[in-house]
Amino acid sequence: MGTDDRILVFDVMGTIVYEPFVEVLPRVLGMPLADLIAQKDPTAWVEFERGEIDENELERRFFADGRAYDHAGMKAAMRDAYAYLDGMESLLGRLSEQGRVLHLMSNYPLWYRMIEEKLTLSRYAAWTFVSCHAGVRKPDPGAYRWIAERLERPLRQLVFIDDREVNCAAARELGIDAIRYEDTPSLERALVKRKLLSEGV
Repeated sequence: MGTDDRILVFDVMGTIVYEPFVEVLPRVLGMPLADLIAQKDPTAWVEFERGEIDENELERRFFADGRAYDHAGMKAAMRDAYAYLDGMESLLGRLSEQGRVLHLMSNYPLWYRMIEEKLTLSRYAAWTFVSCHAGVRKPDPGAYRWIAERLERPLRQLVFIDDREVNCAAARELGIDAIRYEDTPSLERALVKRKLLSEGV
């Protein structure tokens, strides 16, 4: 890859790993997604992702009315559902083999450790930024500045990949090249176009 010093920074959920919230949680909790969204506490999960509350507090506050629910069953179902999105493990492997430096930037609580235990993303990329440790979430500009400072690189050397346009837009506003993940083939094409991946290898 020559002297190219760009660093790839990947979102995790919905970009590398299947996001179980939309399908798995409603099934486990026995309610339609719309009801789940309407009845859950509006801030507890975000606070959990920022590391401001622990898992016991999340369980107590998950529903706005404080009702009891099968928290252990929910957690186990999420763990069972974690899986690589089609083609992403192979793509990460190719990028690593071609000498690309890969980092992970995830809005997630300490449960990211369950993802690592099951899928071992660290074979390909470092868990450099997880919101529960950093105390800030995308798309807050501080999240992107935090990772640039951690990597000791200017923002312009980062290439950010995320499935949410709001996160990509926030990155672009800071001068970061951002690619919105839609599917693995289109991401591969975008990486080849940027000369970050060798074509057909």
